[in-house]
Amino acid sequence: MRILFRSLLLLCLATAVVPVRAAPAALLVVGDSLGAAYGIDPEQGWVALLAQRLAANGHRYRVVNASISGDTTAGGLRRLPDLLASYRPEIVLIELGGNDGLRGLPLATLRANLEQMVRQAQATARAVLLVGVRMPPNYGPRYTEGFAEVYREVAAATGAALVPALLDGIGERLELMQDDGIHPRTEAQPRMVDNVWPALVPLLTAGD
Repeated sequence: MRILFRSLLLLCLATAVVPVRAAPAALLVVGDSLGAAYGIDPEQGWVALLAQRLAANGHRYRVVNASISGDTTAGGLRRLPDLLASYRPEIVLIELGGNDGLRGLPLATLRANLEQMVRQAQATARAVLLVGVRMPPNYGPRYTEGFAEVYREVAAATGAALVPALLDGIGERLELMQDDGIHPRTEAQPRMVDNVWPALVPLLTAGD
């Protein structure tokens, strides 16, 4: 009897259900060449560095970088539904608009596309962070100031969190920019993470 009991006990232990830790939630970045680390090693780009900082601070997120060089808000708007369906992200970072501005596209179109993207993401994701960019001063104050205002307007209209300028403290420093004057060098990437981090942390805290 004792042997039978011991055998049954060992069988129960062998078949016991072991708790499985849930897979990390996805954090989706939908951006352009700034997110795609144009001209530098992608592993040294700000999105990759952001993933490292999240892990170092104990935040379990699987960072999905869906940034494409040259993409516009119209392109992002077309791509977003499939990305949301494929990755089911908990948090979505939208970093688009720079190529719209460089092409001088109407600000009303920029605003409409960004707002649609934010609202689509909010329909499935827990939080959305809108990451703004700025236009070079040679585009004139009316356009550059209106361009920056679009991001504030969209954030206010949708309730999305906002990073006003991804390249704040970077774009005006030539030593941190590549020769094209548009894309930041490797040395600037940690500063870009610093610019994103304060707006992102409250979104992480809400879900951790």
